[in-house]
Amino acid sequence: MKPGHRTRRAGLALLERSAVCRRTTTTVLFKIQPHTLRVRVSFPRVTMKYALSAAGLVATIGTAVAVAEWGQCGGINHTGSTTCDAGLSCVKINDFYSQCLKTTTTSVSTPTTTSRPVITTTSSVPTTTSSTPPPVSTGYVKVSGQKFTLNGVTFTVVGSNAYWIPQLSNTADMTTAFNDLKKAGFTTLRTWGFNEVTSPSGTYYQIWNGATSTINTGADGLARFDQVVAAAKAAGIRLIVAMTNNWSDYGGMDVYVKQILNSNNHDLFYTDATVKAAFKKYIDAFVGRYKNEPTVMAWELANEPRCKGSAGAWTGTCTPATITAWAKEFSAYIKSIAPNQLVALGDEGFFNRPGHPSYPYQGGEGIDFDENLKISTLDFGTAHAYPEHWGESANITLWGVQWIRDHAASQKAANKPVILEEFGVTEQYGRVNIYPTWWKEMVSSGLAGDLIWQAGSTLSYGNAHDDGYTIFPGETEYTLQTQYAAELKARG
Repeated sequence: MKPGHRTRRAGLALLERSAVCRRTTTTVLFKIQPHTLRVRVSFPRVTMKYALSAAGLVATIGTAVAVAEWGQCGGINHTGSTTCDAGLSCVKINDFYSQCLKTTTTSVSTPTTTSRPVITTTSSVPTTTSSTPPPVSTGYVKVSGQKFTLNGVTFTVVGSNAYWIPQLSNTADMTTAFNDLKKAGFTTLRTWGFNEVTSPSGTYYQIWNGATSTINTGADGLARFDQVVAAAKAAGIRLIVAMTNNWSDYGGMDVYVKQILNSNNHDLFYTDATVKAAFKKYIDAFVGRYKNEPTVMAWELANEPRCKGSAGAWTGTCTPATITAWAKEFSAYIKSIAPNQLVALGDEGFFNRPGHPSYPYQGGEGIDFDENLKISTLDFGTAHAYPEHWGESANITLWGVQWIRDHAASQKAANKPVILEEFGVTEQYGRVNIYPTWWKEMVSSGLAGDLIWQAGSTLSYGNAHDDGYTIFPGETEYTLQTQYAAELKARG
């Protein structure tokens, strides 16, 4: 949903991190915020040595090129050189990442920048060694008609969103969060696989210097996401991972457009060839790293793609056909890398019915849910529900029931699963009474599953961030969600 239209988009600068604000104005889109008041987690600051090292300049063109210091030399899905420069050893950091190190070093190498969008990799030395890897997840989640399956048996997608988990620096907190989901009977968590910055700070996956982007595979980058995957695997939770954001939080689409084209027109992300090439290179690095990991159930092209972003600037030419064409191209691209994992768009499920009295049905944001559901390389459909911020607060309960019914009808027409992967109502509207009615409709309508925004946990520093929608163990809504999860599983 658009920043400012729902309170979960506001106040998130207090999140325990020092990189880009969760929800902020576009005037700070490319600035790094300092630690703010009430910082509850201490994130390691990234030195320029690590942030600007040349780990990824190792060739991946099929010849054995010696890897420089800090470079990746091994790990699951690594296809580059495994030979380090003289005086260096290939040290295993975790199952996903090994790097060339020497016992003591203070050297630094800086990647060459060009005017073209070049993606390299950089890594930092983790402060702790990795623990024994948990058991490998067995089987990939698949789709069969309107159902998800796992090893030939119906798999119920029920759970939560938690964008904040990859930002946790304490692996014990990650374990707590995933164990809470497991105890609630949840099966699935949706989270972010992106964080764009222009200066190293906190946990980030990609740093930009002009039109050049560098992938951070170090302890405060993809190695941190390795820990997320490991914690999810240990708890038996499957992940849905979004690859970029329509909104300015954690960077998103506007960073690509601004850094590469020096433009504010959001919709160029979907059409400009150079921007699309840069996004594909990011996908290569991120999806390629986990393409053989069954814990990752699905990749989403973006969180809530629309023709306009946080600033509202666009070319004026974007239509539903624009985003549908982009979805076809990029879903096929991810499938070419990770054919065993599912792919979804990650949209809000807006319909394209001009003249309809309800805004989410009118097609004005550039989404045609039914048309997108026809794309063969999109395995399932997604919908979100925030009626109080979509101008539908007169009767939130009944509007939500109809929204669920309409998406269940689309699911049946396409013979493809659809999940309500984000939904939330603030307490002032009486969500304790609204949610049970919606859950009952999800069960009876046949909708394939749902992920609430969002379940929280009590961690080492206190409660996880509460954006006005968060429910915590012990609260009435959390207990009701747990009961519903069991009911949805029983439905099959």
